Amino acid sequence: MRLGGPFYVRTKKGDNMTEDIFEAIKQDPQNASYTKNGIDPLYTAPKTAKILIVGQAPGQKAQDTRLFWNDPSGDNLRKWLGVSRQEFYDSGKFAVLPMDFYFPGKGRAGDLPPRKGFAQKWHPQLLAQMPELELIILVGSYAVKHYLKRPTKETLKTTVKNYHDYLPKYFPLVHPSPRNRLWLQKNPWFEKDVIPELQKRVADLLE
Repeated sequence: MRLGGPFYVRTKKGDNMTEDIFEAIKQDPQNASYTKNGIDPLYTAPKTAKILIVGQAPGQKAQDTRLFWNDPSGDNLRKWLGVSRQEFYDSGKFAVLPMDFYFPGKGRAGDLPPRKGFAQKWHPQLLAQMPELELIILVGSYAVKHYLKRPTKETLKTTVKNYHDYLPKYFPLVHPSPRNRLWLQKNPWFEKDVIPELQKRVADLLE
């Protein structure tokens, strides 16, 4: 069952500015090959959103099913957030803006990185359409590097461990991929200290 309908920027019919941005993304020459093949940008930016999740880029399954975070990584992310699938997809409280709105393809060691310059071009326009945002959750190194402008020598682990330095606006996280299971085992402080604080802040915003 697919929850919440089509997952892109359209939050309601008649929202002209939101529709215009969506069409502009599709018509951008950078995305011409996707549009030609009938592939729309995958993201959502409801005006009622309280929480924004910035990740890397849709995976192949997400793009094929038109449902972002529709994989084991998404299951782990929702567990970390302390929310159900229905809350995540249907509440109107969550926005999802990946660093690239299209699946970038496969590389030797997993998915290719998001295209450079994509988030810089489109995120500000979409953020301006979400006046109720209170928390931006940054998932993984690409999102953290873009939004926090952290020192180049600082590791993602250090940034996440010091998450409180970026509150109340930003909350950095490692990626919830099952591939990070060993990292989680080696860093028990993450699930012991970071996740409870994340869940508390999310719960407060969903009240």
